[in-house]
Amino acid sequence: MKLVIGGNGFLGSRLVRRLVENGDDVRVLTRATSDLRTLSELDFHHVTGDLFDQDSVRAAMAGCDVVFHCAVDTRAWLRDPAPLYRTNVDGLRAVLDVAARQPLRKFVFTSSVATIGRVEGRRATEGDAFNWSRHAPEYVRSRVAAENLLLDYARDGAVPGVAMCVANTYGAGDWQPTPHGSFVAGAALGKMPFTVRGCRAESVGIDDAARALALAADRGEVGERYIVSERSIDMGEIVAIAARAAGREPPRLVLRRAALYGAGAVGSARAAITRRPVRLTVPSVRLMHFMSEMDHSKAERDLNWRPRPVTEAIEEGARFWMERRVARRS
Repeated sequence: MKLVIGGNGFLGSRLVRRLVENGDDVRVLTRATSDLRTLSELDFHHVTGDLFDQDSVRAAMAGCDVVFHCAVDTRAWLRDPAPLYRTNVDGLRAVLDVAARQPLRKFVFTSSVATIGRVEGRRATEGDAFNWSRHAPEYVRSRVAAENLLLDYARDGAVPGVAMCVANTYGAGDWQPTPHGSFVAGAALGKMPFTVRGCRAESVGIDDAARALALAADRGEVGERYIVSERSIDMGEIVAIAARAAGREPPRLVLRRAALYGAGAVGSARAAITRRPVRLTVPSVRLMHFMSEMDHSKAERDLNWRPRPVTEAIEEGARFWMERRVARRS
């Protein structure tokens, strides 16, 4: 039996789908208020509970040999970082305390490429420790703290943990959408008045990311972390791919990095004045380009992971939004 905590999210739901299709017996732990449409028509055992309710976590984990922890608060735009640390760090600690008393074979943790250190003159690897805290927003710091916590439990022999450093994910089923997925949705639906140049980010198809997590359950080395990214890609290329997949011409107006920082400065000022969260701020713009390009060969070597070109996943994401618009009209 395999348990997926937070299995209704974008990545978690694709992981559940892959496990079910592989014939695994799957249990999914979500909150009672969680939206389960991403899991429709899948055969799995659903358990409701809370990360901080040890009884419900223990019951969900009972009889499982592998746990996938996909419960992450990704709201990087929050002005008050307390909810980020509560879910990403304190919630993880509560789950790890239960896991430490279970006979697990593997605990696969969904981390982020943002925990990888910046380097010059080469691609960054899993061996590069996080080194840009001074420039990182609280969201990234919460992800780093969570990964360090998981690796501490693994080093102490308490939990057989593996950290999967996942890049920006693209593909069908990004219902919300994610912040980076909103560029795909906007381009596909003709709602992007401009495109962006000069901002590159590590990216991967959502199904390839799910497959990496599934492979880590069998092949991942305890106490190790793995970069889950297919390539670094410019945001302008993402917008162009999504627009063309939807039969549209990409936006002609191009905003480069300096203009984005100007818009981010306005957003940061508005957030300070209104005391309300704003998605486009200086820290959010920095996240679009600040990290180094990365080398995912460790995942290829150790996990036998072979990702498809992320460009195909971007096209699938664009078609998802076109199909959704047609369904709404009918």
